[in-house]
Amino acid sequence: MYYPNLDLKYRHELKHYVNYHQYFTIRQRLRPLMTQDANANEAGEYLIRSLYFDDINNTALHEKLGGVRDRVKYRIRIYNGEDNIIHFEKKIKMNDVIAKVKESITREMYDEILKGNYEVLNLPHQPLLYEIYHAANNVLLRPKVIVDYVREAYTSKLGNVRITFDKYMKTGLNNHDIFDPHLAMVDAIDHKFFVLEVKYDEYLPDYIKTALQLEGLVRQSNSKYVICRKLGKENSWEDQ
Repeated sequence: MYYPNLDLKYRHELKHYVNYHQYFTIRQRLRPLMTQDANANEAGEYLIRSLYFDDINNTALHEKLGGVRDRVKYRIRIYNGEDNIIHFEKKIKMNDVIAKVKESITREMYDEILKGNYEVLNLPHQPLLYEIYHAANNVLLRPKVIVDYVREAYTSKLGNVRITFDKYMKTGLNNHDIFDPHLAMVDAIDHKFFVLEVKYDEYLPDYIKTALQLEGLVRQSNSKYVICRKLGKENSWEDQ
């Protein structure tokens, strides 16, 4: 059981599946109302690739499937396949809100972690990395699956709203190296569907809520991590 840190800043997060027509309609409504993510390329997109970790009991997987309301996930995340920004992240869910804590790591640290050398995280002055170091030693936290997708993001200062469309989700097979240029990938969901995520602080402004019209959309019940774990050939519910 995870006991959440109440001092963190928690946000609301809503997830829905949308087809291409719904995506195009919502995007056209949002563009005059919100600002496109400054990190996007000319097409308004960027690539996210994450390596998710779980413990010897696959706690994160089973807690999500079991509907446990307070839980955490750990992942290493990169952008556009580059190694200039590498974050080790902890995503925390408490009831219906979320928070995220992250620390930067170097490519050298990443390479050592992939080799199984978790001593590089033995850093008491960096609490998250130190926490992961202990989890690696005490509950055998290990890499489990790669999740890869293209993101289109919009932001608004009012309500601190962030709306993203995650497209073309794939997962890596039989390999946990997010920098491997020959990584074998398989589609994780039908590419006719995208994942719409809506994140905000205390409230979602009415004009954005009206543009989204979420009531007519299908809620996404499973996380990207769970979807990709189901597809990974090396993961068989009792693996590692």
